[in-house]
Amino acid sequence: MLRPRIIPCLLVKNGGLVKTVNFDHPKYVGDPINAVRIFNEKEVDELIVLDIDASVQNREPDYALIRNLAGECRMPLCYGGGVRNVEQFERIVSLGVEKVAVSSTAVRTPELISRAAEVVGGQSVVVVMDVRRDPGTKKYQLRMHNGKVHCDREPAEFAAEVERLGAGEIVVNSIDHDGVMKGYDLELARTIRRASTLPMSVLGGAGKLQDIADLIREFGTVGAAAGSLFVFKGSLRAVLINYPSRAQRDALFEECNGRQNR
Repeated sequence: MLRPRIIPCLLVKNGGLVKTVNFDHPKYVGDPINAVRIFNEKEVDELIVLDIDASVQNREPDYALIRNLAGECRMPLCYGGGVRNVEQFERIVSLGVEKVAVSSTAVRTPELISRAAEVVGGQSVVVVMDVRRDPGTKKYQLRMHNGKVHCDREPAEFAAEVERLGAGEIVVNSIDHDGVMKGYDLELARTIRRASTLPMSVLGGAGKLQDIADLIREFGTVGAAAGSLFVFKGSLRAVLINYPSRAQRDALFEECNGRQNR
């Protein structure tokens, strides 16, 4: 039986591990390779690594970093950043990465999703949707380039489109909740879930295990992704790579399953 996944999401900038708040103010928190080694010991379900500068700077993915990450990882790895063509998909997968994520590229050239799925398999094609709520209209907006560029696409409609094009998974990333650690944007997740049946991971806002439990309780088999929760500890946000133990995860899943069946 498929179980929910609890997924650390690491952001890379200039080769270093950083954490942002609302996609801004990146704070250096360490070396990504060291973080991967710690997550190996903690037996994480899956890992997402996103190079937040590659697409903005219009540069190639950092293949040396990807090779090192894949060589260290003992869990499924999803990498995103700077991917613009099928050849890059192929090369990244050949380095040992299970999933390749695209965001801005998927908006600009959605046909790449179909081409990549034909070459590396749909299960390896992940679309990351960066979404914020417009402060005036209160409607959700799809954004590109670290949230700086507005896309003239409705997020739910785009989610349905990438499913038709053959993507294997979507990651719903809330800009408004990023780094705030006050809970996921469940309304946004509901909006995307109504539009698409693809496996979905939700990112942005988790500050405690209860937030993950709330997400799983509502959506069942879902990816609960988080950044700050797994790199910070305590109210002072001291840098500490952490992850729930196997016993904690089992208890959380059992509690959620029990409440869903009532």
